[in-house]
Amino acid sequence: QWNLVCGDDWKGPMSTSLFFVGVLLGSFVSGQLSDKFGRKNVLFATLAMQTGFSFIQVFSTSWEMFSVFFVLVGMGQISNYVAAFVLGAEILGKSIRVVFCTLGVCIFYAFGYMLLPLFAYFIRDWRMLLLALTLPGLLCIPLWWVIPESPRWLISQGRFQEAEDIIRKAAKTNGITAPDVILDPSELQDVNSQKQQTYTILDLMKTRNILTITIMSVILWMIISVGYFGLSLDTPNLHGDVYLNCFLSAVTEVPAYVISWLLLRNLPRRYSMAAALFLGGCVLLFIQLVPSHVRALSVLLVMVGKFGITSAFSMVYVYTAELYPTVVRNMGVGASSMASRLGSILSPYFVYLGAYDRFLPYILMGSLTVLSGILTLFLPESYGRPLPDTIEQMLLVKGLEYRPASSSTRDSKEEEENPEVFKSTAF
Repeated sequence: QWNLVCGDDWKGPMSTSLFFVGVLLGSFVSGQLSDKFGRKNVLFATLAMQTGFSFIQVFSTSWEMFSVFFVLVGMGQISNYVAAFVLGAEILGKSIRVVFCTLGVCIFYAFGYMLLPLFAYFIRDWRMLLLALTLPGLLCIPLWWVIPESPRWLISQGRFQEAEDIIRKAAKTNGITAPDVILDPSELQDVNSQKQQTYTILDLMKTRNILTITIMSVILWMIISVGYFGLSLDTPNLHGDVYLNCFLSAVTEVPAYVISWLLLRNLPRRYSMAAALFLGGCVLLFIQLVPSHVRALSVLLVMVGKFGITSAFSMVYVYTAELYPTVVRNMGVGASSMASRLGSILSPYFVYLGAYDRFLPYILMGSLTVLSGILTLFLPESYGRPLPDTIEQMLLVKGLEYRPASSSTRDSKEEEENPEVFKSTAF
């Protein structure tokens, strides 16, 4: 279609990169829109945006038209993903929230990934395939009457009665008797009116310690993103059946998410991350040593590499959120997330290098992943430590001489009850 070969073969990876450009743009605006107009409104508006522009893509008459709408689909996709994540984290109870923010979101993402090759196997025409993948978006329409707005957001907007109505309805559904007064508007108004110090992106460079952590986090996120999306997009180039390979790539993510969740609960972050990255990077470097006639082993090594990098990708959200202090945590994780979007934009071109040398993408991705694993070992360990509230209270990067201010001594005994919840700040 549209002769995307020979001199125009660069347009293939460019289409994918443009989708990720849309994801990057959506990442910039989704949080602000959600804070201004509400989680629920943005969730369903961007679902409509993704579904609507995907439907229009089906009738594209040129590569240029297809690519422009792909940017808009990317903007809608990341925006509703973030809105759904934050909304779930804010309305669910503590016990369910932990599962939702780790296994729930990630594993159902993998299930959707598994359905893609299944659809593609039976629907070979790309227009009909795109239509089949778009129409299920209409099934979300009835959810408008099921999913409530976030009471936390309503309270932040001073809409106390609406928030209380939602809480009372939830209590009734759960068979719990709600107290006569749930929210005291006068007290909440006092909380909302308190002036807080304003922090900017420049505070991520305020000290040598936080600057070093920011630089290391940006590099780490970018490399992991290149590896994850590079391996995901490279599955059609593997030996064997393209549909089976894509399905195996999706199945690999399920145990990766489970393992990362267990590691986060029980082991130090630094060593868990480094082990996953070393595993993913080393097996990718070994692929070039596999004899050409042992094709199944090459595919197995790629899947093991995908397993390691996927595990690291799911852990890096929590680890980064724990390294940054409360006052700049959203900005710090957001800056790292922006770096991952840049990595995803570059990833199609790593795959494109395979047209010149089949092993070159694996050599580059494997080398970068191993280097990122080494880099991780220099980050401070956050497991079992209280979350920092101020820049002076941050844990020190290993080998960096820096004397914190006396204010670093604090009485706060805040523990990491739900570090996974902070993933919602990463988008």
